[in-house]
Amino acid sequence: MSSTLLKCEQLGVRFALDDFGTGYSSLSYLKRLPVAQLKIDQTFIHGMLDAPGDISILQAIIGLATAFGQEVIAEGVNSPAQAIRLLQMGCEIAQGFGIAEPMPAAQLCDWIARGKADPQVRRLWAGDSAES
Repeated sequence: MSSTLLKCEQLGVRFALDDFGTGYSSLSYLKRLPVAQLKIDQTFIHGMLDAPGDISILQAIIGLATAFGQEVIAEGVNSPAQAIRLLQMGCEIAQGFGIAEPMPAAQLCDWIARGKADPQVRRLWAGDSAES
């Protein structure tokens, strides 16, 4: 599998290691597989504001990704507070209902325009992690 992934990488295809921190995601994959991104499982995101253990795990995963030169994606971000905390920790890519619910492509431009008008969303897009 590693050789196939390497050949794909040479063609410009990038891979993410999904649900990192759970199930079959092993630390040895970081060493053996050419992945560009680690996708943090949502189980660590949901309780992150109330559970110090989840914050410790998130810090460790972000640190590992940084050490291996990979981007980090947080899945299941359901509130601006979670997004802000993740930005403070160095995770700049996220997905979840706290950012937007699924929508038809035709609605995307309107969503972007509304987001630019919302100060909290603007702050997140700008990467400004200071809460007001």
